[in-house]
This record gives sequence, structure tokens and C-alpha cells, in this order.
Amino acid sequence: MLPPRIVRRLILAPLVIVLTVVAVVTLPVWLLVVTAASLRLPPPQRRGTRLVWFAVAWLTLESMALVACLWLWIAGGLGGRLSRDEQQERHYALVRWVLAGVYGAAVRIFRLSVEIDEPPSTPEEVSRRLTRPVIVLSRHAGPGDSVLLVHHLLTLYGRRPRIVMKAALQLDPSLDVMINRLPNAFVPREVSASGVVAEIHRLASDMDADDALVIFPEGGNFTPKRRWRAILRLERKGLAEEAARARGLEHLMAPHPNGAIAAIEACPAADVVFVAHTGLDDLVTIGDVWRKLPVRAEIRAKWWRVRAEDVPREREAQIGWLFDQWEKIDAWIAENRSAPVSPA
Repeated sequence: MLPPRIVRRLILAPLVIVLTVVAVVTLPVWLLVVTAASLRLPPPQRRGTRLVWFAVAWLTLESMALVACLWLWIAGGLGGRLSRDEQQERHYALVRWVLAGVYGAAVRIFRLSVEIDEPPSTPEEVSRRLTRPVIVLSRHAGPGDSVLLVHHLLTLYGRRPRIVMKAALQLDPSLDVMINRLPNAFVPREVSASGVVAEIHRLASDMDADDALVIFPEGGNFTPKRRWRAILRLERKGLAEEAARARGLEHLMAPHPNGAIAAIEACPAADVVFVAHTGLDDLVTIGDVWRKLPVRAEIRAKWWRVRAEDVPREREAQIGWLFDQWEKIDAWIAENRSAPVSPA
């Protein structure tokens, strides 16, 4: 159970600012501690200092975002005008700035490089870039994939992302404040699957040409155990064909189709964009990051668009079509997972 919003605003938000000040003041101590803790690792893998620098950068951005949100709240008539278009644009600009800072810190500290294979820039593709809403269906694996995806949607493609997220993420104060002021949804754990689908339908129903609804159909980060659970869930439901196709996926979990179908039904004019990526797939937990973070963090991604008029409209055809696209992503990951990546 999350603490009430007023408690999060009056306690968690100031606490982050205090922690930021403490972290900056005590930074030399933390660097010495993690350097000593990393001595057991071979020299190229001594990543403790990098993690500390990134944590301080993250906290600093969090605190600056909270101060900016307070200013926007005051400028918005103590919250009375936050739903107006100009205030919404200011908050999107703030999210864009924060994510650009996180991305820039990752590039400098972790030597992050991202290579994106985009569709050819044909006249039709260029004309659809910001003239139609899009539903983005992405795999879910590795740390920060959603952060990177939203960053690129905002910065490279000029989109305004809408996302359905776990309610626990509201324990991050800046995320709690910024995202709750924009058309997104935080879903508590106790909410049923139909409740999640209803939120997706709500967010998709009023999208404009520059909006993008982001969905992760797998429902969570990929792990082998979760992959088998997804297969067993399909078998228990008597969905033998879907279970058989899920068994053929080596790097993905079986997609949950209801959310994607609800979004397509709510916004039939939207193109559908599929996103595949690989590079940090094995880093799921904090322990994984500590033990396995490479000297150079390299991510390769590919996306393609399916025009709204080419999207199937009957449910059974949509499920088969979604599995077709997931098999395409799985094959792409198998081909590119160990391939060298050139810095973007």
C-alpha cells in the first residue's frame, strides 16, 4: 500500500532533496567505499565508482525536477491551471530535459552507445512521423529500457508518450509529480487485468497526431522463469496454439494481447510501431548490474511501423498478427544479440 499523495509530497520529495545534498557532500567517502568493495573484481570490471557517479547524477536531476515542478505548480495558479495545454507542454519539456540528463550521464559514465535501425525515410514514412498517433509495442528487458524508449520518443521523434505503469513507481518523487500531471496511468498491484486494459483504452481514446501510447505486452522484464510461467499460463487457459508459438520464442515472453487490442480499438487511426532491442538483456537486478555491467554499455535497437489500414481488426487475427511480430522481434534479437555495435 502506497502512502497517500499528500505524504509523498510533504515527506518523500523533501527527503530526496536532503539525500542529494548529503550525497554530494559525502561523495568522496562513497567513492572510497565502493572502490574498496570493487577490489575483488578484475580491473576492467571495477564499476563501483561509475555506479556512485550515476547515482549522484540521478539524485541531482531528481531534485532539480522537483524544484521545477514546484515552480510550475505556483505558476499554474497553485495547481489550478495544470491541465491547460501550455502547462502540459511545459511538463513534457521538463520530462524531456530530465531524461536527456539521465541519457547524457549514462553516455559519459557507462560509455553508453545506442544504434537504432529505423525504417527508410521514404516520403510516406516522413509524412506519417507526426501526422498520426502511434501505439508503440516494445519488448521489456534490461535496465532502463523504458527510460531510453521514452527519451527517444520525446527527443528524436517529437512525440508525447503516454504510459501505463506500476503504482509502486510513484515512490520515485519526481516521477510521481511529473507523470501524474500528464496523461499517464499508475496501476496498483491489486487492480485486475481488466482494470489495466481499461486504463490503456482510456489513454488511447483521445490521442492526437503527436501522441504515442507505450505498451510492454510482456508485462515485465524477460527472465527464463517468467517465460515458462507465460507458457504455462497459456496452456492452463487451453490456448494450445499460442502456447506452442510461445515455446518457439527464445528471447521473449508470450505477449498479453488484451492491452494492445484495447489500444487499437480505442484509436483505430493509430499506426502501430514495434520496437526490438538488445544489449543489456542480462542486467535485470541490482546484483546483475554490480556483477555484469560491461565497460561499454552498448544497445542496438530496431523499430518498424505498421500502418493503421494494415492492422487486422478481428480479435483472432490480431492475436495471430501480434505473435507474428513477436516472432520477428525474437529472430532479430537472436541475430543481433552478440553482434558488435558501432557508437551512435
